[in-house]
Amino acid sequence: MSTKINALVDETGLPVRLMLTAGQDHDLRAAPQLLAGLKCRHVVADRGYDANALLDLIRASGAKAHIPSTSQRLVHRSVDRRIYRQRNLVERFFCKIKHFRRIATRFDKLARNFLAAVALVSTRLWTRAYESTT
Repeated sequence: MSTKINALVDETGLPVRLMLTAGQDHDLRAAPQLLAGLKCRHVVADRGYDANALLDLIRASGAKAHIPSTSQRLVHRSVDRRIYRQRNLVERFFCKIKHFRRIATRFDKLARNFLAAVALVSTRLWTRAYESTT
């Protein structure tokens, strides 16, 4: 079995929440846990997160969803392109953590050890972003 890393990043691309799910699970299964209790104004995600339940959850939290509609929807939502462009911050986060061999090769066999390694790499990204350059 494989695992999938689910991440929530802030507006600078730094991880806020991390979670592991089974590799065959859909991304929507982890979304409610990642968004639980989060206070934000905008939630940006790709088409895979286009579900009425998730959109209702985002609206209930007081945020605005910037998630493009799937082709099966009869009525398509418009998405602010300027805000939706920021979705690449998540992709860049995954690219950064894959520079660490332990993450890229899925060295750890236990899910808790793998999540701990991802958290350690994420901590390194946070410290790199806020370290003093003087």
